[in-house]
Amino acid sequence: MLELQDICFQVHEDAQEKGILKHVNLKIEDNFTAITGPNGGGKSTMAKVIAGIIRPTSGRILFNGEDITELSITERAKRGISFAFQQPVRFKGLTVLDLINLAHGETLSLNQACRYLSEVGLCAKDYISREVNASLSGGELKRIEIAMIMARGTQLSIFDEPEAGIDLWSFNNLIRVFEGMREKIHGSIIIISHQERILNIADRIIVLADGEVRAQGTKEEVLPELLNASSEACRTLLNKVV
Repeated sequence: MLELQDICFQVHEDAQEKGILKHVNLKIEDNFTAITGPNGGGKSTMAKVIAGIIRPTSGRILFNGEDITELSITERAKRGISFAFQQPVRFKGLTVLDLINLAHGETLSLNQACRYLSEVGLCAKDYISREVNASLSGGELKRIEIAMIMARGTQLSIFDEPEAGIDLWSFNNLIRVFEGMREKIHGSIIIISHQERILNIADRIIVLADGEVRAQGTKEEVLPELLNASSEACRTLLNKVV
């Protein structure tokens, strides 16, 4: 279980302290959790704080009862936390097989490595030996990154806006991948997303706005209010235009 206790994160902006995260308290169990909210609300910052990419200004982070607040991203990875960036990194000179083996921690057989690619909807024979460079599309990279996280088999997997920068076809495939991952993974999945289709396959939804948790609960409890709020915002904008 992941627990955030009174987490704050501040930055210096225009000679003043600006609060990005403001006294966030959360408990995330072994399930599929989506974190959503307006742009600039602190979602990506919170994901990076959990992964250890940035340190909170104050507060504590507990993972399976252990205080990991001061641990580095490498040490957290060893504890079983994976993080997928909005824009996956390209590794010139490394093949897809190399990355899957590195993620797994030991050399897999070709069939084992290919199975992970198949699970994310990629034809293994077309990708297993390809170099991870500019020839791969954003959607392909996202699915390869998910295959790596599945190969790691970590207890907590964090995805920061996995739909960013990919086309509709790739997004539809990503949804199917996450649906399958939700059924197979033994642990927690956290996805930062604005997309209704991703929110709709989550077990729980957390709404973060202006650095604060504004709502949390099951998708049945939270999603209708979110959709209603979005409709109201659209109507208000249209009225202003008219």
